[in-house]
Amino acid sequence: MKKFVNTPFLPTEVEIEQITEDSAKITAYPFESGYAITLAHPLRRLLMSSSVGYAPIAVKIDGAKHEFDSIRGMLEDIALFMINLKNIRFKIKGDQEQIEVAYTFTDAKEIKGSDLANDDLEVVNGNSHLATINTDCELSFSIIVQRGIGYVASEDIRDVVEKEYLPMDAFFTPVKKVTYDIEKMLVEDNPNFEKAVFNVETDGQISPIDAFKEAISIMYSQMSVFNKVFDLSEVKMVENASDDCSIDLKDLIIKIEELNLSARSFNSLDKAGIKYVGDLALMSEVEVKSIKNLGKKSLEEISDKFSELGFPIDGSLDEDTASALRRKLEQLKA
Repeated sequence: MKKFVNTPFLPTEVEIEQITEDSAKITAYPFESGYAITLAHPLRRLLMSSSVGYAPIAVKIDGAKHEFDSIRGMLEDIALFMINLKNIRFKIKGDQEQIEVAYTFTDAKEIKGSDLANDDLEVVNGNSHLATINTDCELSFSIIVQRGIGYVASEDIRDVVEKEYLPMDAFFTPVKKVTYDIEKMLVEDNPNFEKAVFNVETDGQISPIDAFKEAISIMYSQMSVFNKVFDLSEVKMVENASDDCSIDLKDLIIKIEELNLSARSFNSLDKAGIKYVGDLALMSEVEVKSIKNLGKKSLEEISDKFSELGFPIDGSLDEDTASALRRKLEQLKA
């Protein structure tokens, strides 16, 4: 006899297998029929399009006026040099969004990605070939490395770099490959339940597990836009939440300016329209990291301040507290 249900079955199990340093398999189950692919497809899209990475966006080479030029003593022409440079995967060590680095090479040498690593830049694929020069060559060039997501064509970069720089297509995405399989599985006597199996491979700029976590956080943050409209059920909870929630809302309605942050941290939050501690407490860690000009040091400073108040920066407030906080912030900003 078929059982009648009034809510979809909630999956309960997640398995993570680290295959190599840059690849992993994540399995979640059991899903009701059709639910696994509903989750898997958008997660794959987010992994491929929204993972943050680094890429060289422009290069300036002494003696080269355009990408079809050549340099005396260098085996590769400028076009091939730029192609090789695109294939080198960088990571900015500091909290800068963009960095410019200059290099000079002389004598006979094969220049690899590892030769570009320094105190400001890490190269994750150091064996990548860049150029071969002979004893007659002095190769001097500067590159601009940028933090970003997705793909930006060189035509769009041309207007944001100085005239002497040659713009390059920027491939920021650190995720090289994402596949998923939907497998049938048996739950009790029902053979129609499903298992979602993800295989994620990155280029080394980010671990596959961290990339997967970021994609999930982005999905949550994108869907949170509906809270602005579909909040009627929460309004009823809010009426009692201010008295019953486990966290004192007085700590969450402190103005950001009262935290005595550094000028850089305060200005980044202020320009993003963040006025109260509660504004940050409602944001996920990925949302906080995406605030413009908020670097690693600033994030650490803010995290330390939040720890003093007893709150993590990860959007983990319980539902009642979050609902009460939204209502209170709306009143303060009205």
